[in-house]
Amino acid sequence: MKLNESSISSECTEFITDPDSPTQSLKESNKAVKHNRELSWQVASSLAISFKFAWAGLTYAFETQRNFRIHTVIGTLAILLSIFLHLNPVEISVIGLTIGLVLALELLNTAIESVVDLTVQQTYHDLARIAKDCAAGSVLVSAMVSALVAATLLLPPLLALIQSAINH
Repeated sequence: MKLNESSISSECTEFITDPDSPTQSLKESNKAVKHNRELSWQVASSLAISFKFAWAGLTYAFETQRNFRIHTVIGTLAILLSIFLHLNPVEISVIGLTIGLVLALELLNTAIESVVDLTVQQTYHDLARIAKDCAAGSVLVSAMVSALVAATLLLPPLLALIQSAINH
């Protein structure tokens, strides 16, 4: 549903039209924030619709973002390997959490890139580059930490399995 001026109360319209006014009180600010939150039901009328939108975001990322697919495949393999190696549940959970962090940051990176592209359109801007590079950097950091965690937890039992196979 598209918002129009008639759907916004006069109190919020005053706040929105003059945000730099020194006479604005915290109370008016809270009213505007509360009012915007009250309209949130119009975007997703139910929890099921919210999940539908979230699934659409995951689907979009999987279909359009090569790195998201790579992280998903590697994460799935890491979980399967941890189950195969009979890691304890806490170790599997730690690997799963780091994989989830990488995937969540990849989704945020995609969202930030989309918003930046929408804002600057077909032009170049140094701040747009910085935003995109920092978002991509956050994914890189989380992926490196995830690889370190996986190596720390998976390599010792994997090497022990390989060693016992060689000895037999």
